[in-house]
Amino acid sequence: QVQLVESGGGPVQSGGSLKLSCVASDHTASTYYMGWFRQVPGKEREGVAAIDSDGRTSYSDSVKGRFTISQDNARNTLYLQMNSLKPEDTAMYYCAAARRNWWWYWQLHPSGYDDWGQGTQVTVSS
Repeated sequence: QVQLVESGGGPVQSGGSLKLSCVASDHTASTYYMGWFRQVPGKEREGVAAIDSDGRTSYSDSVKGRFTISQDNARNTLYLQMNSLKPEDTAMYYCAAARRNWWWYWQLHPSGYDDWGQGTQVTVSS
């Protein structure tokens, strides 16, 4: 199992930027890809961005062009740079790791991931 710890969330005004970080445990050698998800109360968890071990990325249409996912393998850290934030980006953001290779099917779906962090709250005010 991969242990994941997110940080970097907080309050921000509309149009602002935040950078989320996710530090993974040493068991990342078994990880095929990682992703960021978000969830608001009463709604399903939504895939935001994903990146595989070769650096291939995928984004949801709602964040494409505004968010950038990246990883630092030497530091076992996943990032999400969020620019031009909107009030509708307000959510709890979760980091996730996939120990099975479901990239072509579930890269942005919770079913494609095995391990989850506790989340970090992002609140965008208008």
